[in-house]
Amino acid sequence: MRIGVVTDSCCDLPRDFIDAHRIEIMPIAIHGGGNSFVDHRDPAATQAFYRDGLQLAADFTSAPLSPEQICALFLDRLVVDFDYVFCITVMNSRSKIFEHASQAARGVLTDYRPIREAAGHSKPFSLRVFDSQSLFPGQGLIVAEVARLAAEGATTSRIIAHIERLTQTTQAFLIPADLSQLRQQARRKGDKSVGLASYLLGSALDIKPVIRGYQGDTHPVAKVRGFETGVDKLFATAIEHIEAGLDAPTICVSYGGDPQRVTAMRGYQAMRQVAQRHDVTVHLAEMSTTAGVNIGAGGLALAFASQREALIN
Repeated sequence: MRIGVVTDSCCDLPRDFIDAHRIEIMPIAIHGGGNSFVDHRDPAATQAFYRDGLQLAADFTSAPLSPEQICALFLDRLVVDFDYVFCITVMNSRSKIFEHASQAARGVLTDYRPIREAAGHSKPFSLRVFDSQSLFPGQGLIVAEVARLAAEGATTSRIIAHIERLTQTTQAFLIPADLSQLRQQARRKGDKSVGLASYLLGSALDIKPVIRGYQGDTHPVAKVRGFETGVDKLFATAIEHIEAGLDAPTICVSYGGDPQRVTAMRGYQAMRQVAQRHDVTVHLAEMSTTAGVNIGAGGLALAFASQREALIN
């Protein structure tokens, strides 16, 4: 059976991994400051966006593909290239992508037969859409695991069970390098969690929030003094969970800029060494521009799957 994987551009995975596993990306358009950027998970374009185009403004918004566009994406090619497709979206509570993909799936399953028959495929086509209940590197982790199992020849029932488990155990953490963009976006959305007093105090004392995406919810779970201190704590937390045993042998890390900056971080180097000893794969990628317009350039995010809820002290 030819199994395909589809996700949206909120998914933080390296481009070489995406290409190697033929993962289809549903692009997201970013609008603001009089400009538009369509995120196809192209590393050079994403880094240029962070370096040059991300003079961030409060009016930045994101726009996913419509149900009709997603349906066309499947009918134009995917229903012929694959027999079973898993579509994994960013958490439903933060975007309409899951809703749009679910609507599109109904149209695809209604209209695919003549297209497959014309291409010489008599077997039925199947499609499942899943809300990852995570975002950015957390979504990337689940997608990477689906791709890994598909490459190993796992059954669709085994893959489904793994997805359902990971949506409950994947924990994604984000730390902004600067609070200004986070506050601007919070104000635009009417979110009062980053008020003026918190912003001024946090900026003066270099206090950064640690934001967690977990089981369909996002909120700050800790405060750290200094960006470097915060990311070191994230890497140390990941090491702790690697050594205790993960739900999946994958960790995803993303950065709002050139990922090579992360490779020089001592905490990251230590985590990679521990991961290697435990046969855990670490994926490092550019952070999606959707994340960037919310937390700003230079932020870092990390995700792992563990039955134990992580605590950032």
